[in-house]
Amino acid sequence: MTQGIGLIGPGAMGLAITQSLIRGGFQVFVRDVNPERDALARAQGAVVCASPAEVARHADIVITVVVNREQTDGVVFGANGLMDSLEPGGIVMLCSTVGPAYASELAARLSSRGVHLLDAPISGGPARAASGTMSMMLAGDESALARCEPVLQAMSDKRFIVSHVAGDGSRMKLVNNLMAAINLVGAAEAFALGIKAGLDPRKIYEVMVASSGQSFMGADRMKRVIESDPTVTAASPILTKDVGLALDLSQELHFPATLGSVAHQALLATVGMGLQDQDDAWVIRVYEALSGIELGH
Repeated sequence: MTQGIGLIGPGAMGLAITQSLIRGGFQVFVRDVNPERDALARAQGAVVCASPAEVARHADIVITVVVNREQTDGVVFGANGLMDSLEPGGIVMLCSTVGPAYASELAARLSSRGVHLLDAPISGGPARAASGTMSMMLAGDESALARCEPVLQAMSDKRFIVSHVAGDGSRMKLVNNLMAAINLVGAAEAFALGIKAGLDPRKIYEVMVASSGQSFMGADRMKRVIESDPTVTAASPILTKDVGLALDLSQELHFPATLGSVAHQALLATVGMGLQDQDDAWVIRVYEALSGIELGH
């Protein structure tokens, strides 16, 4: 019998995960607040449900891929939420990027109802999620990890068990995304400087990806810049929110996250310029505005 898996939030990453799960032989039950996302998931072969509660009636493992803690709380505990139907022994796999304290709190709240939390943030972008090659940072009960192993194998070929304590997966994700933001903003700044100095943007890119200045974020995002690619794979408010969470963690620990703070200011400026619906690659617009360079629109 085909195992049913639930997924709340078939957005860019959630839809890609849905594809990997279907390819892995699972029947996927989905729900999104946006009917267009539900329609895209249905076209991939998923079963669209009317509410998170209905998803939980079909699956005892439910993956949440929503934006933040508020949305997570809503789909888990809100009206027609997962906890209206998820039976004791069920598992909520939290793939959203949230604060570690919230992940720990959520684990405790679910545990009081007999439900396990797998703290399982993800990284790599929609293309890697769709091919099952994204990375996952996992923290949670050993038995929950064991039960989810076939699902995790379908989702990812780079699975890191950080610990068995919920919250540690989220801590690792914040560390990773802090580095991603620093690399992105650094690449945008250097790229803009090269353009200001009269260099060909394509030549800058060629040198950058083949030399010591290379990073995944720089190579991936600056390629979109030189091609004026309007595709949104990671809207700018998402990384802005994630870096804010990382800075919250640094403040709790009295840790001086100097470069992260600079990167956060550039990302905040990107959103403040009205680019909240654009990909985070367009943080370079901040440097365009400051320096008078022309990138094309």
